[in-house]
Amino acid sequence: MNSTLDSRQLLAFSALVRRGSFTVAAKDLFLTQSAVSHAIKALEIDVGCRLLDRVGRRVLLTQAGEKFLRHTEKILQEMESARLGIAATSESEGGRLRVGAGSTACQHILPKVLIEFQRSYPKCVIRLESGDHAEQLEWLRSGRIDVALVLAPAGQIPTEFAFTPIFDDELCFVVAPRHPWAALMGVPRESIHVETLLISDKSSQTFRLIEEYFREETIFLSNLMEVRSIEAVRELVKIGLGPGILAQWLVRDQIKSGSLIALPLGSRKIVRSWGVAYKKGRCLEVPEQAFRASCVRVAGGLGLSASEVAA
Repeated sequence: MNSTLDSRQLLAFSALVRRGSFTVAAKDLFLTQSAVSHAIKALEIDVGCRLLDRVGRRVLLTQAGEKFLRHTEKILQEMESARLGIAATSESEGGRLRVGAGSTACQHILPKVLIEFQRSYPKCVIRLESGDHAEQLEWLRSGRIDVALVLAPAGQIPTEFAFTPIFDDELCFVVAPRHPWAALMGVPRESIHVETLLISDKSSQTFRLIEEYFREETIFLSNLMEVRSIEAVRELVKIGLGPGILAQWLVRDQIKSGSLIALPLGSRKIVRSWGVAYKKGRCLEVPEQAFRASCVRVAGGLGLSASEVAA
C-alpha cells in the first residue's frame, strides 16, 4: 500500500460512484473509459482491497468501498476548500506580510511605506518584528519573517540572502549652533575624544560601523552616551549636551531651520546602504513584492544622490 493517495484516482473513483458508469464518468473527467478503468484498478492496488463490483453495466460499492467513499469525499472537499481559499485570498488582495526592521526603520521609514502599501492591500495582515541586524537575519533564516528592511553589512551581503538596495545615506556629526565646532564649521581631530558623543543604539549595525571607522582613524571614543531614541538624540544635542552622530536625512528639518548643524566626520565618510533583504531562492509572494516596491518608491528619496555617494 502506498503512503499517499493519488488525487486523480480519487476523482475517478468519486465520479464513477456518482455516475454509476465508466462511460459517463469518463466524459465528466474528459478522459477515456480505459483511463478511468486503469485509475480504479491502480487505486484498488494502492489501498489493498476491492472497492467496486461490476454487475453487468452497473457499478456497485463493496463494503470497503462504502467506507472509503466517505474518506474520499472529505479529502476532495478539503482540496476544493483549499483551492477556493487561495483563490479568495488572491482575489481580495489579502494574505500576510511579516516584516523585520530596526528601531530607526520602524520609526522613520516604515510608517510612510506601510501607508502606501495598505492603500493597495487593505486586507493584508501585517506583522512587524523589531530587532537588531543580527536578529533580523536570523529571523529570515528561520522563516519567522518574510522580508527585512535592513542596512547592508560592512563588506558583502551573506550569500544566502538577496538584497534590493533602496537608498544610501551618510553619517555625520550633529551639533547645536553655539557649539565650538559650529563656529569652526569643522571638527578638530584632537577634540573628538574629549566630547560626550550621543549615539542612538550601541547594539545596532550603525554603531559597529562607527566603532570601526574611529578605530581605523586611531581616535579613541572615551565618552559615549547611548540614547535609544533618534528624537531624544536631536533634543539633547540642541541643549548642548554633546555632538550626536546621525544620518543627515534624520536631521534635514532641523538643519533647514538652523536649530542643528551637520558636520562631516572627517576626510573619510561612513555611507550606509539601506535595502530589503529576503532569503535567496524564495519566490516572493505578491504582498512581499508590493512591499519591496513601496520601499523603493517611498524611501528611495531619503538618502544621497548617486553623485553625492561618488563624491
